[in-house]
Amino acid sequence: MFIVQSYLILKNPEGKEKMLMTYTLGLLTQIADGLSRQFGPDCEVVIHDLKKHDMEHSIVYITNGHITNRQVGDGPSKVVLETLHNKDAASLKDHLGYLTRSANGRILKSSTFYIHNEEGDAIDYILAINFDITGLMTVDRAIKALIDTEPQSDAKKQPDQIVTNVTDLLDSLIEQSVLMIGKPAALMNKEEKVAAIQFLNDAGAFLITKSGDKISKYFGISKFTLYSYIDVNSRKTDN
Repeated sequence: MFIVQSYLILKNPEGKEKMLMTYTLGLLTQIADGLSRQFGPDCEVVIHDLKKHDMEHSIVYITNGHITNRQVGDGPSKVVLETLHNKDAASLKDHLGYLTRSANGRILKSSTFYIHNEEGDAIDYILAINFDITGLMTVDRAIKALIDTEPQSDAKKQPDQIVTNVTDLLDSLIEQSVLMIGKPAALMNKEEKVAAIQFLNDAGAFLITKSGDKISKYFGISKFTLYSYIDVNSRKTDN
């Protein structure tokens, strides 16, 4: 099918890029279907299209979407925002075997694959695998309870939550910025607010439409002050 389709598209002078996009997306959906069949209903595979620049509806294909309660047309995850915010796409490496969390508290083992364009200087697609390991962790804890001789530390980094839309994603990022500082926004001094906003900027929060309004209101500052804080962080980075 791809060979015939590629031949027809190549007859169009502008068809090469379109051919590559069609072939790549077709190949990724084939891989997604294969992975979900291989590993069963606990394995979600999702494809984000970064090339079409429709960030609020970046998901173009998903299998076993019940795991994170997402579907085609839903918005980006935190990793997608970070990818869009990164100006050096060529340096991005696949992120494998990290923990995330669904909105209903299921623990997922996730991997993210960056699909570069032909030149290697931009990310066209993101293929993400989210495997629900909640049941396996229950078994693991039961076994550890039998064989461990010393108590386990609970001081572990909380996994990122996978959300279904950009509004929830922004709320999650703001919550993470507050946890990072360790106190409510109302009790933060200027330096702490600058640090929190730097975290949000680095996470790509300001790529979300009208995020500046919500963030400035949350931290009790004007939009002018908000952008001055961003500028302070930019100057620090440049230096």
